[in-house]
Amino acid sequence: MRAFDERAATYESGTLGQWHRDISDRVADLALSLEPAARRVLDVGSGTGYLLGLLAGRLPEAEELTGVDPAPAMVAVARGRVTDDRMRFAQGAAERLPVADGRYGLVVSTTSFDHWADQAAGIAECARVLAPGGRLVLADLFSPLLWPTLVAGRRGKARTRGRATRLVLDAGLRSPRWHRVQGMIIQAVTAVK
Repeated sequence: MRAFDERAATYESGTLGQWHRDISDRVADLALSLEPAARRVLDVGSGTGYLLGLLAGRLPEAEELTGVDPAPAMVAVARGRVTDDRMRFAQGAAERLPVADGRYGLVVSTTSFDHWADQAAGIAECARVLAPGGRLVLADLFSPLLWPTLVAGRRGKARTRGRATRLVLDAGLRSPRWHRVQGMIIQAVTAVK
């Protein structure tokens, strides 16, 4: 988390920032293709709020767009960028989302899943806060090319489709589908509550 606090002010700049924005743009397109009229949206690991801002601009009928991130500096940057009264940001972890049960029609997460301390608990929390029929869009590093990292520093992480699909199904979500977001490594799984 400290690394994200240190990068918060410049997170969206440079080559890495452009890569993050490109992924977020594609995730927004995917999310809206599945849930084009979401009334309430939650972004888990919202960072500086870029994705939530995109969704706010494309969902004029939405009532609430909430971002949750564990890094206080990311939340501060996101709050400082808010120009839409429907948007709000809170500090919190995916494993203990500070929001009510069944509140959201759309839950998105972009490139934060790999950093969750307990991915199973985080997916279960996403399922908890989804309304019946609501959709999850979870984009991150998912590829068999990443298997060597599973025996080193990322042991136990769901970095493959099989592992992530099991977590989604174990959380009680249904109809998992996979979508290529960028290249062979950044992919998204979508599911329905």
